[in-house]
Amino acid sequence: MKHLVTALVLVCISITLHAQRTVGVLTHDASRTYKGYTLLAPITSTMTYLIDNDGQVVNVWKANNPTGQVAMLLDDGSLLRTAAPQSQSMQGGGAGGMVELYSWSGERLWQYTHLSSTARAHHDVEVLPNGNLLMLVWESHTREEAVAQGRLSNRLTENALWSERVIEVKRTGSTSGDIVWSWSSWDHMIQDVDPAKPNYGVVSEHPERIDINAGGTRSDWLHANSVRYNATRDEVMISIHNLNEIWIISRKTGDIAYRYGNPMNYKCGTLQNQVLFGQHDARWLSDTRVMMFNNGNGRFGGNGSSVDEIDLPLNEDGTYRRTPASAFMPAVPIVAYPATISTRFYAQNISGATRLPNGNTLSCLGPSGVFVESTPEGDEVWRYVNPVGMNGIASQGQIPRNNMVFKTYRYGEDHPAVKGRNLTPRGRLEEGPLSVSDVVERADVTYELDVVNDRAVIINNHGQHIEITCYDLRGAFLGTVHDGHLNAGRHIVDVPSATIVLKMRYRQ
Repeated sequence: MKHLVTALVLVCISITLHAQRTVGVLTHDASRTYKGYTLLAPITSTMTYLIDNDGQVVNVWKANNPTGQVAMLLDDGSLLRTAAPQSQSMQGGGAGGMVELYSWSGERLWQYTHLSSTARAHHDVEVLPNGNLLMLVWESHTREEAVAQGRLSNRLTENALWSERVIEVKRTGSTSGDIVWSWSSWDHMIQDVDPAKPNYGVVSEHPERIDINAGGTRSDWLHANSVRYNATRDEVMISIHNLNEIWIISRKTGDIAYRYGNPMNYKCGTLQNQVLFGQHDARWLSDTRVMMFNNGNGRFGGNGSSVDEIDLPLNEDGTYRRTPASAFMPAVPIVAYPATISTRFYAQNISGATRLPNGNTLSCLGPSGVFVESTPEGDEVWRYVNPVGMNGIASQGQIPRNNMVFKTYRYGEDHPAVKGRNLTPRGRLEEGPLSVSDVVERADVTYELDVVNDRAVIINNHGQHIEITCYDLRGAFLGTVHDGHLNAGRHIVDVPSATIVLKMRYRQ
């Protein structure tokens, strides 16, 4: 009986501990996950974190502005991120205005701003093979300009109409860049309401152009949210959220060579032919197949998200096959995950998915800050809940608030960005600075923190080896500022901006 009671107590403790796990790693099947490091850029934070599969932080970057949705590592280990400086210009979901590049150690290498009263960079960025960047830009046109182009006045509920521009930026100085190529949706419109106005024609005969009267009536009627480049085909793919479509644009001709998701937009289908619902993160899997995160908000049969794939309908000469006056094929996408669509896997907005080298899929359920890695067979093998919200970092057992993440990336152990780097685990975000192991407070070492000048005065009573690490108010690790012998005396060390806590490790 005694053994039975002990076993029951252990079971109860196990259940209690599991019930309290609300953030960080919730599921981890180490034998089937893709081993690597996941980049985490919370929307409400200025911090970007790189974590291992156990949720341990291995690197941190701090910026001055919140993320403008997306962050990624380049092969040299630098961090490329979009940023959202404070501005009243062209406010909308996904607003950015700036792109920044940081070294692995956190030094800002480049900052490029594209923000004015009538133009604002937003959402995503793509690195081209030549090192240049593709960026998405909103451009605002007046009500009068829109009507002159053929927009029906009763389809303008606001005093402006935004078009989408894709720009290619070549990095020049530390805060500058040159636009060397661009494409604008404004130059590829069609309308069938007024023969006296520009671009009049039969919409169903010109799917390569955009019906200026399609979609909704708000200023941001298109709302691109991702951009990707295919070097082999010299094509740019963008996801047009508000039209429930992806477009593949030929850089050679400037036309929309292929579009998919909602053929009503070019009057070659009905409501029943719509298959994308507020999608995000359209990606090339190969020259013949693409993938996107289909949010499924308003989906027929009920809300539910899915990771969808389509095989592109290509002719032998590489052009896109389409029967005149018909929708582009295929009729329906291949659902890669999950097997059953329901609200159990659902993100009404933002979000994304990437295909990992081992065939697994890493999905980001953006509004809830949840990452899910699934196998090709549909098994969930890793789940992580972002603990970083608008009001700080949630502790284990707490429910995080406003912990949205736009999308995420996983970098394998042999990826050039992380290969040869110091990837020592530094503690889990949700555990804060007290999780740092072997921390011992000593009376013979004191410090004074100068938060204005980002420095600390260390007073050491006798020479010894000291490792000094820094943390912000939320307990996030900011960096190691000293790891070596420190002579007796007074020393000044620079610390990262936002440092609130210093912790010391002592070694013999």
